[in-house]
Amino acid sequence: MRYFLIDKVTSLTVGQSATGVKCVSLSDEILHDHFPDYPTMPGALVIESMAQLSGFLLEMTLNRPGEPLVRALLGQIGSAKFYRASSPGDRMEVTVRIQSLLAGAAQVSGEVFVGEERAVRADLTFVLKKVDSERIHEQRRYVYKLWTRDFAPPLTIL
Repeated sequence: MRYFLIDKVTSLTVGQSATGVKCVSLSDEILHDHFPDYPTMPGALVIESMAQLSGFLLEMTLNRPGEPLVRALLGQIGSAKFYRASSPGDRMEVTVRIQSLLAGAAQVSGEVFVGEERAVRADLTFVLKKVDSERIHEQRRYVYKLWTRDFAPPLTIL
C-alpha cells in the first residue's frame, strides 16, 4: 500500500467485525485534483478504505501461528451505494462485518458514516490467498501495528 485509507482501527471482534476511522484532510493529495474548488474524496477510495479494513479483519481472523499466512485480496464490489460525499474535515467511521467465510473466499459488508449520516455501503468479496513474500508480510505487520497502536493489550499480528 502506498497510501493508507484507514488512520486507526478503533475496534476489532475477531471473526465478526472491525471499526476504523479515516479523517479526510486537505493534505490528502488526491483532493487537489478531485475536484478543484470542491474537494471530494473519490468514491473508489472510500470503498478502498472499507477494503483495507476488511483485509485487516479477515487476516486477523484467519491467520494462525505456525501456518502459512493468508492475505485478503479484493475480488468483487457489489451493491455499492453512495449517499453523501466526504470532504476535508470529515471523519469517516468505517465498519465492516464478515458475512460468510468459505474455503479460499470471504464476503464482507461495509458501511461508512460521517457523523450520524450514512455516506456509503457496499458488499465486498475477497479471495483468500497464501502469499509467500516476507516483504508483503512485513508491510502488513507494520501498517496493522500503526492502526492498532492504542489497543490494550497489544494485538499479536502475524
